[in-house]
Amino acid sequence: MKYKKHTLPNGLRVIFAPAKGNPAVMVLVMVETGSNYETKAENGLSHFLEHMCFKGTTMRPKAKDISKELDSLGAQNNAFTGDEYTGYYAKAAKKHFAKLFEIISDLYLNPTLPAADLEKERGVILEEIAMYEDLPQRYVWQVLEGLMYGDTPAGRPILGPRENIKKFTRQDFVDYRNAHYVAPKTIVVVAGDVSETSVLKETRKHFKDIPKGKKVSKLPVKERQSHPGLEIHKKKTDQCHMVMAFRTYGANDKRSPAATVLAEILGKGMSSRLFTRLRDEMGACYYVRASHDQYTDHGVFTIATGINVSRTKEVVEVLLEECKKLATTPVSQEELDKAKEHHIGHLYMNLETTDALAEFYAGEEIATGKPKAPQEIEAEIRKINAKDVMKIAKNLFTNKNLNLAIVGNIADQKPVKKVLTFK
Repeated sequence: MKYKKHTLPNGLRVIFAPAKGNPAVMVLVMVETGSNYETKAENGLSHFLEHMCFKGTTMRPKAKDISKELDSLGAQNNAFTGDEYTGYYAKAAKKHFAKLFEIISDLYLNPTLPAADLEKERGVILEEIAMYEDLPQRYVWQVLEGLMYGDTPAGRPILGPRENIKKFTRQDFVDYRNAHYVAPKTIVVVAGDVSETSVLKETRKHFKDIPKGKKVSKLPVKERQSHPGLEIHKKKTDQCHMVMAFRTYGANDKRSPAATVLAEILGKGMSSRLFTRLRDEMGACYYVRASHDQYTDHGVFTIATGINVSRTKEVVEVLLEECKKLATTPVSQEELDKAKEHHIGHLYMNLETTDALAEFYAGEEIATGKPKAPQEIEAEIRKINAKDVMKIAKNLFTNKNLNLAIVGNIADQKPVKKVLTFK
């Protein structure tokens, strides 16, 4: 699973991940911008722009022209927006590589952003916002971001607020795109059984006129906390969904691999501590999982679950109890080895397809600027020992890092607030 990275004279980066024998090729174009790059007035613009790029290009004037041509290749295509990136992709049989590349580059480089479609798409975005607000298991993550980062870019929703969506003009999209969709912020990623020479040839051909521009950076994420944070969004639902979160480290921090192993031990897999305790022993939930998410300059360690509202206080106490155990008692070698193998096994299984490979290397490039091959990540994980895990647990599981977001029909938050502490 080796890859090749090239930086062209204009600053555009090209990553090629060969996948010999794979019948499908993936073309992904990523730009280093997302909700964390937006001002308050721009919040939601990155995601809205992503939608608008599919509404027509100078070569393909209508949205139907784009979709029809991609469908005629048997392609899968879509786009996505995150906190720190926006991506556009298409995947098809490798014989269509050149055409696939041309279409995606056209969509990225030459959108016309038609005013008529802008008005129509407002309704689509507003319905998307409403859809996620009606999904408590999803909406709780937005509540968490607001709790942890407040009225800063990292604390605002990727989709933006309704009032912004209703007032964006075509010129807003043009100005934002001109500022961010430039060569130094663009990454072309190709994964498949094609040649490195052909990847560079197509890139130089289609991206030769991309504006060089300047690399606009985002504001650093601000971390301010001295005591446990709690945010409850009261909603009449059958289940109470919660995310307990701890402030951690960015993707380049040397402590991140140990935090990843800690998440495995606590809540990855059906034999993890939380799955065993909450589901198998208590019968309190259907799902419970722990994760360690890393960004360019910050990270977050999370525990997510859905429970009956009557068991909220009880489950919060159990989550904290299991965290305390890891901060005070070393894990056994058997449990540590199991956690490592589980993570490494899923790392490789999750990279079986060309789209997964492309998204993996693009994510690595965005977060670190220097992608690691899976083998390098495996080596880092295998080095972690029980002392490393306990040290990280002690560092993370403290009141100054502790946050809890809940969406559910909770009438009184006092009982939850009372038990939300490591003291």
